[in-house]
Amino acid sequence: MYRHPLSGLTMATVLGLAQLAAHAAPAQIKAPAELPAKATLADVIKASKPSDWRPLDPDNTLYLDIPAGRVVIELAPDFAPKHVANIKALVAEQYYDGLAITRAQDNWVAQWGDPNEKNPKPIQHAQRTLPGEFTVPLKTIKSFTRLPDVDGYAPQVGHSNGFPSARDPKTGTAWLTHCYATVGVGRDSASDSGGGTELYAVIGQSPRHLDRDITVVGRVVSGMPLLSTLPRGTGPMGFYDSPEKNVPIKAIRLAASVPPEQRSKLEVMRTDSAAYQAVLEAQRHRGGPWSKVTAGHVDVCNAPIPVREVGK
Repeated sequence: MYRHPLSGLTMATVLGLAQLAAHAAPAQIKAPAELPAKATLADVIKASKPSDWRPLDPDNTLYLDIPAGRVVIELAPDFAPKHVANIKALVAEQYYDGLAITRAQDNWVAQWGDPNEKNPKPIQHAQRTLPGEFTVPLKTIKSFTRLPDVDGYAPQVGHSNGFPSARDPKTGTAWLTHCYATVGVGRDSASDSGGGTELYAVIGQSPRHLDRDITVVGRVVSGMPLLSTLPRGTGPMGFYDSPEKNVPIKAIRLAASVPPEQRSKLEVMRTDSAAYQAVLEAQRHRGGPWSKVTAGHVDVCNAPIPVREVGK
């Protein structure tokens, strides 16, 4: 016959046990030890020297002007020489002027180009499409400062002249990584169906699975909030579903063609400098008192590259 496990206890015993449990001291949760204070990103920037910074090259800097302001894009000709040259040709013939940002997909990209697919704007001297430049020979990339941290998408990651990049010594190839603010070339299924007439900037989490599948031509160094806060498109894939929702492009200009007094005076921290290694360490091992746990790791797309305005 089944016997209840408490059937042998008297009521007084049960009540006594209940009172003991009610008065038992609560379990003490030990607070984490305070992390020692360490240099922050702001501390590193403040302590940096002029030689830790480099000006943007006017011949490889684009100004994307929209009604809300200016977006500054640094081009990466070492990683996509033919596409960068073609984009410069499109800029020179003022192809982008009067076009629009036609897509803003949440946690993905903001994309700009010709909203009139049925009657596209003619191209004068540039090319509409080019073979994809998804990777380049590793030997052509002279500057690479490797991160010691493990990466899930590439054998090696680091920075090449201020651009987050990756490489594979076995295949002898290198490429730019898809991080926040990366600028890439839109294309259809065919790898040679893009040429720079459609461009996009990543406005969400880093879509690293796109690495080596799209030509990357640079990154936004200033003005990302103008793109990341755009109203989201409600059409398929985040495209705006009516022309009046498109964001007009006033102009795209190469900085070298803009009078010096009208240029954005920006400097980027050199990613081969000791100061930038201190930036990485500040990100990898955050100090107290706010941080309670240090990650001990930094991702190539979560390694901030400081940019500062000068001359004010």
